[in-house]
Amino acid sequence: MYPASGLSDEWRMRQFEYTWLRVAARQYLDFWHVTEDALVFAANRLKLELSPDSRARLMNEYLRLSAWPDVVPALELIRRSGVRLTILSNFTPRMLVANLASAGLHGMFEQVLSTDQVKSYKPDPLAYQIGVKALKIRREEVLFVAFAGWDAAGAKLFGYPTFWVNRQRLPREEMGVSSDGSGETLRDLVKFLS
Repeated sequence: MYPASGLSDEWRMRQFEYTWLRVAARQYLDFWHVTEDALVFAANRLKLELSPDSRARLMNEYLRLSAWPDVVPALELIRRSGVRLTILSNFTPRMLVANLASAGLHGMFEQVLSTDQVKSYKPDPLAYQIGVKALKIRREEVLFVAFAGWDAAGAKLFGYPTFWVNRQRLPREEMGVSSDGSGETLRDLVKFLS
C-alpha cells in the first residue's frame, strides 16, 4: 500500500513538469508514457517499491477517472442552451475515450480533441490552436474552461476568453492575464454563461 496523498501529489506534479519539459525541449512523448515516467519518478523520490503489478494497477486508474458531481448536470444545461461543447485535453485519445465513458460523459461533446494531434501539450500555443482549427471559428468566439490556473493563463495568453473552475481556491497565476470569469464549480460557469 502507498501513502495516497504523498504519491499522488508527487506523481501529479511531476506529470505536469514532464509535459512542460518535453514542450520546451521539443521531445514529445504521449501523455500515457509521460504519466508512467512521472509515476516511476514519484515512487523513486519517495523511496517506494513499485512492482510491475502495482505500476500497471496505478496506471490503469488513469483510464477510470470520474467526474465531479456537478459536471454532468451543468454540461447538460449548457448543451441544452445551444452551446457547442468540445473537449481539448493533453490525454491521449485512448485515455479520453476511456475516461469519458467512466465519467458518464460519452456523447456529451461535439468533438474530443487531444494535443497528441500536434505532438505537444498545453500551454503550447500549438495545442490551443487545435480548438480553433477543429471548430472553424475565431479564438475570440471560444470560451475556454480550465480546471488548472496555468491552463486558464495559457489559454488567455493564446487569446481565448477564459473561465477558470478554481475548485482548489488558488490564487491566479502571475502571468499578466486574468480569466474573464471564475468560480469553484461548473454551476458557477452556468451562471456566468447566463
